[in-house]
Amino acid sequence: MTTGPGHSLRGHRRVPHTGDLRVEAWAPTREECIAEAVRGMVGSFAELPAGVSHGTRECVVAAEDDSRLLVAVLEEVVYRMDAADELPVDVTVTPEPDGVRVRFTMADSSAATQTGAVPKAVALHGLRLAQDAHGWACRVTLDV
Repeated sequence: MTTGPGHSLRGHRRVPHTGDLRVEAWAPTREECIAEAVRGMVGSFAELPAGVSHGTRECVVAAEDDSRLLVAVLEEVVYRMDAADELPVDVTVTPEPDGVRVRFTMADSSAATQTGAVPKAVALHGLRLAQDAHGWACRVTLDV
């Protein structure tokens, strides 16, 4: 699971999953893998036109392990969708001593074309974020 179609160094894909949405992502570093998971999550249900960003949001996210860190970042996306009607157009994730710093470039969700079911929560079942000989890979199921 470390590389996707065509064996690219980084990327993401949706995987069919009964009643939910599963996203797999991969990249050379943990932080890039988390960013790819965010892109995969948003891309699974929305299309955002180029040039629609209206600002940035930054936060530090901490968790007791890497898989929970992935969940916390994706839950931040769900929170911002619900609380501020914003979607990330892009995301940068950098390491912090106890977690990661996430910088979202945001767009108003009204600018998006909905292409799928909107995630409501991140499931813990089947969750994975781990390193292997080829880099980092993750798998997460989203409740829709």
